[in-house]
Amino acid sequence: MQNFPPVEEQLDLLQKGAAEIIRVSDLRERLEEGRKTGRPLRIKAGFDPTSPDLHLGHTVLMRKLRHFQQLGHQVIFLIGDFTSLIGDPTGRNVTRKALTREQIDKNAETYKEQVFKILDKAKTEVRFNSEWLDKLGYEQTIRLTAHFTVSQMLERDDFHKRYQGEQPISLHEFLYPVMQGYDSVALESDVELGGTDQKFNLLCGRELQRQYGQKPQIVLMTPILEGLDGVQKMSKSLGNAIGINEAPEEMYGKLMSINDELMWKYWVFLTDLRQSEVDALRTEVEAGRAHPMEVKKRLARTITAGFHGEAAAQSADENWARMFQQKGFSENVEEVRLKRGDYLSQGEGVPGLKLAAVLTACGLTASNAEAQRKIKEGAVKVNDAVVTKPALEMAAGEVKLQIRLGKKAKLVVLE
Repeated sequence: MQNFPPVEEQLDLLQKGAAEIIRVSDLRERLEEGRKTGRPLRIKAGFDPTSPDLHLGHTVLMRKLRHFQQLGHQVIFLIGDFTSLIGDPTGRNVTRKALTREQIDKNAETYKEQVFKILDKAKTEVRFNSEWLDKLGYEQTIRLTAHFTVSQMLERDDFHKRYQGEQPISLHEFLYPVMQGYDSVALESDVELGGTDQKFNLLCGRELQRQYGQKPQIVLMTPILEGLDGVQKMSKSLGNAIGINEAPEEMYGKLMSINDELMWKYWVFLTDLRQSEVDALRTEVEAGRAHPMEVKKRLARTITAGFHGEAAAQSADENWARMFQQKGFSENVEEVRLKRGDYLSQGEGVPGLKLAAVLTACGLTASNAEAQRKIKEGAVKVNDAVVTKPALEMAAGEVKLQIRLGKKAKLVVLE
């Protein structure tokens, strides 16, 4: 018989970083029932192997799975090898390109290797939804879809927008939330985890469980984690992601590039600090008793160590500091990453950087016109040298520039 911590203690950890729980009262009731009977809850989170590598955005759900695992509950890491054939339409304004079975199987194998950097392998149940979805057949699939209406599907935000915008919606896309919902029936899950963008799919699971005579699962949603740009969802296709298999130095350096506000989200969603500990750390910074750069270094070391070990994290920390000191860059300057090709010009046959556009892109000026005026006034410094030409000649291989305008400065990384 399993012994569990007190319910309020469990809720304290499980609610950390949760955007919404449907419903907290149900979760409390299920946890209390588990304490009485000694039965662990079955916790499910699904991941479609649409690319070979996982990034830190994926680990938000994995870390929440680990929280349940640490409390003694049964965690199911579900690989959506069947649903990947459909492609999750969540957040898409076009039909997702279909993957081949070979691509999916190859990606799934890499997921199995990477997930145990966070989860306890001995306590994790790894399942593939092809186990039951492959066996459904036409009759059962038709009976399954009969539980939903087209109007229900069109209530879903992304489908609704595409329909209103007269953009095509393929019929098979309607099947995705139905198939995901059936996963919950097949696994008899007590709780399903997902991002806030997955709400419709997660609720489909609750509905189907009711139809099949099961207790509807509790839905626990986490916010979408922004990538390095601090604006858009972390995604490799957007170039703003940190892969969990990236080298320690690369991972550390990317974490140091995020803005100070995003740093607090990363503390909440990518570390095991309790919410109260993160709040206390933020209070220290706001009161001036701790420097945000030092807190960010600690964050980068913590996350890097989680994937590569303490020694590798310490080495990455030292290499980062050495690189900035050698180049004379201030560690207190916010880093901004820009695509090198977007800012190159051919002024009088000499390759140069469109400095006015860079100043605007990194937030030092409100417009290119203001930037050009400041350059002409001699108010702009690049690596402590005053620049008065709009096109800055680039040395071969140069990728980092400290740009200063008055008291404001940015470290521009050209990728």
